[in-house]
Amino acid sequence: MNEPSTVTYTTAEILKRIEDKMDSNHKELSQKIDKQSEKIGSIEVELTEVKTELKGMNKRLDSQEFINRSVAIGVIVALTSGAIKLFFPNFPNLPH
Repeated sequence: MNEPSTVTYTTAEILKRIEDKMDSNHKELSQKIDKQSEKIGSIEVELTEVKTELKGMNKRLDSQEFINRSVAIGVIVALTSGAIKLFFPNFPNLPH
């Protein structure tokens, strides 16, 4: 008949295998954490760049709004003065 085979390990061998496995898992985990930290750092840099670009765009938009308001006021003044001259041709002219 077949007798069951037995494998005997010493406690030291078993503990060594457990420690090796734990060390291996720790290395893998550390590498994953390092990769995630690098990704987070990269995302933070990109976010800072986006914020800087948005600030620049805000300044340009503020400047554009000022220009648009100035043009709109100029058009309104021109239309108003044209309407006054059209409907009131005898309106006194200002001295030159």
